[in-house]
Amino acid sequence: MEEKRRIEGSKREVMNMRKGLGIAGSALAAAMVVAAGTAGCSGDPAEREKTIREEAAKAAAEAKPKIEEAGRAVKAAVDGAKEGWENGQQKKVDLNAATVDELTELPGIGKHEARRIVAGRPYHDKHDLVSKKILSVAAYEKLKDEVAVK
Repeated sequence: MEEKRRIEGSKREVMNMRKGLGIAGSALAAAMVVAAGTAGCSGDPAEREKTIREEAAKAAAEAKPKIEEAGRAVKAAVDGAKEGWENGQQKKVDLNAATVDELTELPGIGKHEARRIVAGRPYHDKHDLVSKKILSVAAYEKLKDEVAVK
C-alpha cells in the first residue's frame, strides 16, 4: 500500500513537471512571437533582427529558471522511482534461518509443511526442498522465487 502511495506521488510530480515545462516552453515561444511581431514588417531588417534577438534572449532568460527547476524535479522523480523499484523487491526467506511462522507466510505452506522444512535443515540449495522430498514440485514452484539459502 505504501509503495502504491509512493508511485501515485511520483506520478503527480511528473505531471506537475510536465506542466511546468509546458508553461516555460509556451512562454518562450510566445515571447519569440511577440518579439517578431513588435519588430514589425517595416523598417531596417537589421534593426528587426536585433529586436527579435533581444526579445528572444529576454524570454529565454525568464524561462531558464523554470526549465532548470523542472529538470531537477524530473531527476528527483526518476531517482525516487528507482529507489522504490529497488526497495519494493520482496526480501527472500532464508530456508536455513526462518521460523515456522515466517515459513507459513509463504504461498502454500502451512504449519505442517513449515515444521518439515525446519526439520530438513540444513539446505545447500533451495531445490533441496524437492530433492529431500519435503515439498512436491508443484508446491516448490509456488514459492521458489520467494526463498533463498544463505
